[in-house]
Amino acid sequence: MELKDIKINHKNFYYPPGGILLWIIIFLELITFGMALVALVFSAKENPQLFHESSLHLNKTFGTINTIFLLASGFFVANAVHNFKENNFNKASFQVKIAMIGGLLFILLKSIEYYTKIASGFVLDTNTFFTFYWLLTGFHLIHVIVGLVILFVLNRNLKTKAIEDVEASAAFWHMCDLIWLLLFPVLYLIF
Repeated sequence: MELKDIKINHKNFYYPPGGILLWIIIFLELITFGMALVALVFSAKENPQLFHESSLHLNKTFGTINTIFLLASGFFVANAVHNFKENNFNKASFQVKIAMIGGLLFILLKSIEYYTKIASGFVLDTNTFFTFYWLLTGFHLIHVIVGLVILFVLNRNLKTKAIEDVEASAAFWHMCDLIWLLLFPVLYLIF
């Protein structure tokens, strides 16, 4: 079966890709992070000097590298979906594994960054900026870990998975990318 032979049943509960329930979760997650970012911006307006000085303690290089890890990982997940649809399961599986490596590298680098913050005394209750930093990046990190578990489960016996499972896994992973693309500039670059 080729990609052009795949018919989408628009009346099916699993349309859009991954199912409507997954998209409701994704929208709720994005709204939650969005509200937190709005709260962060309002807090920054109340004390811009504190937020500026605190943001100087973040490692922009680490943040940029982690952005590259997640974007590259998302690229491989997207290609894995394409290859799955083309029945090229070995290539799709390989690309999911590469995507997982990107996620693991993100966690590793974020862990190093967390360690340096804790060692320097920048913890959750240091100030308002670091409260937002720890809560937002920590909540995002949990999503990345969940995403990795989803990709791991997906990749086991990939040939037997339904396209809805593959697309749902990819959608969740792309949500992690998108959330980071919102967090990175606000936390690391704007203040």
